[in-house]
Amino acid sequence: MKRILVSNDDGYNAEGVQALAEALRDIAQVTVVAPEVNHSGASNSLTLNRPLSVRRTPSGDYYLNGTPSDCVHVALTGLLDYRPDLVVSGINNGANLGEDTLYSGTVAAATEGFLFGIPSIAFSLTEKNWPELEAATKIAVQIVRHQLANPFPAPVLLSVNIPPLPEHHWSSLRVTRLGRRHPSQPVIKSANPAGEPIYWIGMVGEVADFAEDTDFGATSQGLISMTPLQLDLTHYKQLNQARSWVELSNA
Repeated sequence: MKRILVSNDDGYNAEGVQALAEALRDIAQVTVVAPEVNHSGASNSLTLNRPLSVRRTPSGDYYLNGTPSDCVHVALTGLLDYRPDLVVSGINNGANLGEDTLYSGTVAAATEGFLFGIPSIAFSLTEKNWPELEAATKIAVQIVRHQLANPFPAPVLLSVNIPPLPEHHWSSLRVTRLGRRHPSQPVIKSANPAGEPIYWIGMVGEVADFAEDTDFGATSQGLISMTPLQLDLTHYKQLNQARSWVELSNA
């Protein structure tokens, strides 16, 4: 039987991860290792300034007092006595589109699995509070089942965003690229009870690129967006420009 490691960034008791893990148990051996509390926006951070504690729920799920990346890292390097066939993260409470994937703890949990050479998939519902979670869970299981039966030739990192509809079909799945947003809104300045300034991070920026082949474009049409991600941040087109810029100092 195939074995799947499940995590998320909303916390181990969140509706999305509980529904997904329960459904996946029909097709695989599932182990949940998730954060104790919500870590949305944690990105790929690891906790290095304190030890991490692992606890277990009555149902057998594991939870850590750390980030999503911590959870997958600890699971793969010390907690589990086996190597999973797949790492699955989600179902997230809200979308992870465009540049949001850089900040997403949901995507980060999947990324950690991918860094260890394990195929990994991040699932997100594009609206808050998990509307139509049952339908989203069913299509997520279909995608996982397909990956287990027909794996990519090399480890893959996928970000899947699912619109909240009462039913989904495989024909509604679109392979997309990441769209883009305008810069985020300014921070919101306030004051604490002592009169000291405090700041709230502002709202995300408006969508700048929502062409049909983007994740924004697909989900806005009620389609499921699946984007293969890579971790090589090298700007290859600027390599020669950078070399020329360095050579200017020798002129």
